[in-house]
Amino acid sequence: MTHGRLTTPVAAASNEPRNDRYKWVALSNTTLGILMVTINQSILLISLPDIFRGIALQPLAPGNTSYFLWVFMGFLLVTAVLVVSLGRVGDMYGRVRMYNLGFAIFTVFSILLSVTFMTGSGGALWIILMRVGQGVGGAFLFANSSAILTDAFPSNERGKAMGINGVALVTGSFVGLVLGGVLAPIEWRLVFLVSVPFGLFGTVWAYLKLEDTGVRQRSTIDWWGNATFAVGLISVLVGIVYGLLPYGGHTMGWTSPFVLSTVLGGLAVLAVFVVFERKVANPMFHLELFGVRPYAAGVLASFLSAVGRGGVQFMLIIWLQGIWLPEHGYSFARTPLWAGIAMVPLTVGFLVSGPLSGILADHYGARWIATIGLSGSALAFVLLELLPMNFDYVDFAAIVFVFSVFAGMFFTPNQTAVMNSLPPSQRGAGAGMNGTFMNSASVLSIGLFFTIVTLGLASSLPGQLEHGLLAEGVPAIEAVKFSHLPPIGALFAAFLGYSPIKTELPHQVLASLGAARASYLTGRSFFPRLIASSFQDGLRLAFDFGAGLALMAAIASWVRGGKYIHAEEPLLEEVEIGLLEVGEVAAAEIGAGYLGTPDLDDLTRP
Repeated sequence: MTHGRLTTPVAAASNEPRNDRYKWVALSNTTLGILMVTINQSILLISLPDIFRGIALQPLAPGNTSYFLWVFMGFLLVTAVLVVSLGRVGDMYGRVRMYNLGFAIFTVFSILLSVTFMTGSGGALWIILMRVGQGVGGAFLFANSSAILTDAFPSNERGKAMGINGVALVTGSFVGLVLGGVLAPIEWRLVFLVSVPFGLFGTVWAYLKLEDTGVRQRSTIDWWGNATFAVGLISVLVGIVYGLLPYGGHTMGWTSPFVLSTVLGGLAVLAVFVVFERKVANPMFHLELFGVRPYAAGVLASFLSAVGRGGVQFMLIIWLQGIWLPEHGYSFARTPLWAGIAMVPLTVGFLVSGPLSGILADHYGARWIATIGLSGSALAFVLLELLPMNFDYVDFAAIVFVFSVFAGMFFTPNQTAVMNSLPPSQRGAGAGMNGTFMNSASVLSIGLFFTIVTLGLASSLPGQLEHGLLAEGVPAIEAVKFSHLPPIGALFAAFLGYSPIKTELPHQVLASLGAARASYLTGRSFFPRLIASSFQDGLRLAFDFGAGLALMAAIASWVRGGKYIHAEEPLLEEVEIGLLEVGEVAAAEIGAGYLGTPDLDDLTRP
């Protein structure tokens, strides 16, 4: 095991030994915070159809698609941008103080979301803005929770703590899917209100019980660094979001001047950020941390893994909610709930492997465990690719269970290794940078997965739509017009449980076909069957992409080296040696006949 050397000690925390009871208080509170945020994310994902129906907005109508994208991606964008800055602020002014503030902010905006009173585009804008506010609170929580845990737990128990905390991430995702499926059909505002009791309790509990036990580094705020980082990253992520929308005669917007200018301009501003950070006295983020191999390799592995798997949940939900469940007799009103239930194995595997992998990482380090987890994830992608569209559920459940087991084997040990590699004074900013890479990777992954699947759809979907409608007696002119439905629109329709046939074909055309045939065309099974084969083409490309990135992440994980823990304080023997050297120099200079080895008590006595 290697110990790093803490250079330039800063205002240290209390010298009292860690309170064994306090570490469990810290773990339970931070776990509640992460659970609350992840429930909020996944509950929105599954509730979008009911939310848009509740505010009386058709998300697939021309001009409305951007609302749909921003409602569920705005939160990710805000957390990605702010988490580094807020982690650095936590290093300076106290991680617990910033964490408490995050709990309060998140709760306030949850209340504001639950009282949404507007409809149409105004209602959508209100939800987007309040979600941005929630994202600020979430960034405070994400930026400081890992650092609080690292401060509270000794190095030989952090893997266990991170494993339990990681369980909250996955459990929250599952609980949110099921809660959304249950609550949204009753009253869509409940999907936001459900966070409020947890937020109120957690805010008070954190204020009363959490203590700042970590090293605090006083310095000035790097305004230029914060500004250039925020502008650059926002620009890149906004470009990715708008790249998903059709532009001109293209199925997507990646050739749009706006998208190109925002992405390239954002990258240029991020390059300026790097220049600033290398020159200022108190940077927002110490870039030299990337010179610590365990940290750099862990962050890179985390980024590549998140890009590879971040869009998988969306694709699986589209597959279940838009194709598989309707083909098995479930109405669109019931598919959100049952899609959440069908995803249970994706949670169970992580619940098993996450904590166990963390405990093993405490003893043996992260290298082997995390690398095996990523290699297994690549295998799981290949197995998903082999499934037919109309799969046997037992096969699907087994594969996603295996996928989640391997994901747990990577996530917990890697998170532990990243935090162990950081000096105490940089834990907030270091955890924040790791969180930024992960959240940015999630936005990028969603954009890439949708792009890849859309490109696969674009090659065969128009023909499938035209031939399917012609076979059911739809006039040729209307069938051809419908076949030009943007592929991304077909994906979003499947995701939201809409039948574009009902909204895009003229009412008189449907009426001319007779009630029975019109009901069949607009029912739960026709459109899903129509797009299934084209969707499979795109899905296979996406799974190949995910497998390739998982293997690249495995290489990054392997090069991290052996177990590494940054020393939290100078080792006792190093202190003794240093004091002995001071004594010898002092004796030589005063020439007072200093004899023998100086006693430590003599040297440290005032």
